[in-house]
Amino acid sequence: MITKGICYLVGAGPGDLGLVTLRAKECISRADVLVYDALSSQELLLWTKKDCEKIFVGKRAKNHAMPQEEINALIVERTLAGKNVVRLKGGDPMIFGRGGEEAAELADAGVAFEIVPGISSSIAGPCYAGIPVTHRDHCSQLTIFTGHEDPTKEETSIDYEQLAKAPGTKVFLMGVARLRDICEQFIKHGADSQTPIALTRWATTGSHRTIEGTLATIADIAEAQQFASPAVAVIGNVVKERAKINWFESRPLFGKRIVVTRTREQAGTLSKELAELGADVVELPVIRIEHPEDKLGFAENVACAHEYDWLVFTSPNGVSKFFDAFYSIHDDARCLGKPKIAAIGPGTVSKLKEYHIGCDLLPEKYVAEGLVEAFKKEDIENLTIMVVKPEQSRDVVSTGLQAMGAIVDDCIAYRTVAEIEDPTGAVANLREQGADVITFTSASTAEHYFALDIPWPKGCVAGSIGPVTSEALKDLGHAPAFEAKQHDIPGLVKAIRKYLGV
Repeated sequence: MITKGICYLVGAGPGDLGLVTLRAKECISRADVLVYDALSSQELLLWTKKDCEKIFVGKRAKNHAMPQEEINALIVERTLAGKNVVRLKGGDPMIFGRGGEEAAELADAGVAFEIVPGISSSIAGPCYAGIPVTHRDHCSQLTIFTGHEDPTKEETSIDYEQLAKAPGTKVFLMGVARLRDICEQFIKHGADSQTPIALTRWATTGSHRTIEGTLATIADIAEAQQFASPAVAVIGNVVKERAKINWFESRPLFGKRIVVTRTREQAGTLSKELAELGADVVELPVIRIEHPEDKLGFAENVACAHEYDWLVFTSPNGVSKFFDAFYSIHDDARCLGKPKIAAIGPGTVSKLKEYHIGCDLLPEKYVAEGLVEAFKKEDIENLTIMVVKPEQSRDVVSTGLQAMGAIVDDCIAYRTVAEIEDPTGAVANLREQGADVITFTSASTAEHYFALDIPWPKGCVAGSIGPVTSEALKDLGHAPAFEAKQHDIPGLVKAIRKYLGV
């Protein structure tokens, strides 16, 4: 018996993940099959289930990964097979996205479907460029049209005479390739050649760029700057408001491409801080966290944690692995006993707080040596201490505490291995477009990054979170251009801003 499936035609928004609807995220996370195009943010793929079938059918200009007829057949076939299918489309599926055609195919096939609207770049693009498409001082009418019609048509169905005479703002999508012709048609049919026009490409993303001109000049400006699609264009006096309210492009790190090499799970914190400052963030995780080789030994250590006087955590990952294992054994936090807790830095303290665990000892310097120094103020002779740490880590903490007379056991909670998956195409992105800064938050990120053998981008520098990472970079022949004074994520962000002069 075939299980009844459903297909969701989902708008992925214009590019900024923060503009994706909650309903869209819910659909993506439940999808058995994800059919996506080239305008969707690749990071959306990370929201899928592990066993989700991902099918790229990207279309841009004349380059089609799959013809529309085949896409229609594909989503119908997978839905009829009882799958939860998500057809993910850039922007809104019903605004020049052929969502209506796909919905009709699904309806004709008699399968269930749902349309999930998305924020269209026709509105979001101008908004992020500081251009209100309607404004009481300029207009009360908005016209949206496409600059890319069906190529099989012998004549255009766009009435440029009507468009040129219509009051208010005009917005068009997918028209960069025909920009000169479109502008000429407007002028030919009576539009003032000095009418302001702005084009925004990769709107709302880190690659967002805007150019301005008039109907008479914009084509020359676009060609001189090699301004390519995808872009949204705004015609009208509302463009003049951009001089006052251009908020997105005025942020301190706007125009800077910064690579984050942390694990996929940890990258978000640094990426979010940089993105909020306007950076074009490329997440290229070079390591991932896995269980330790000795899983049984780790489990036994966790089970005996209540026997120790101190628990020392040297990283947020160690905290996560330890307490995930602890709560798989116990359902009561009191089973941990009453050990004192030490953490190497504020990131580790924050992770402890997520498990409602306080911290009794935090060093002034967020490195292993700083933690040992902090313990010198404690009387730990003959006390039992468990150090929760990764495999292949330095023994500075354990040996330092032993030298003070403590009885120390290492608890190997995880191991760091090379990340072999690249679902967002970050490596190709870096090779093709380069970067201004590549950030390294541990010695292992440095070692695994250079093991990828990616040509170092021209004009790019390395940024280090602290002395241990810096030493690893030096050993690899890439001394960092700067090092964070405060060895945590906020400190690294401050160091980036200082180096870039913002």
